[in-house]
Amino acid sequence: MSEIFRLERTRNYLQPGDVGAAVRLWRNHVGRSERELWHDYEWGNAHWYCCGSPLEARALLDTLTSALSRRSARELHLVIDRLDGFRNRPSPPYEAGEG
Repeated sequence: MSEIFRLERTRNYLQPGDVGAAVRLWRNHVGRSERELWHDYEWGNAHWYCCGSPLEARALLDTLTSALSRRSARELHLVIDRLDGFRNRPSPPYEAGEG
C-alpha cells in the first residue's frame, strides 16, 4: 500500500486516490450484467466522460504493475485477477423456449 501511495505522489500521470478509483471503476464494470456490457460496447456509455472509463482504469492498473516492485505487483495482480475472473465467467445456458 505504501508503495502505491508513493507512486501516486511521485508520478506525473497519477494523483492521490487514482489507483483506488481505478480498482473501483473496474470492479463496478465487471460486476455489470452481460446485457449492460453489450449495450456499452454497442452504444457507448455517456457516464464514462464524467466519471472515468473502466477500460482506461484497467489499462492504468496494468501500467502500475510494471512500476511496482515484484511483491507489490503480485499483490495487485491478485486483486486484478480476481476481478477479471468475474468478467470471464460463463453465461448461464438458455433454457428451451427462451430467446
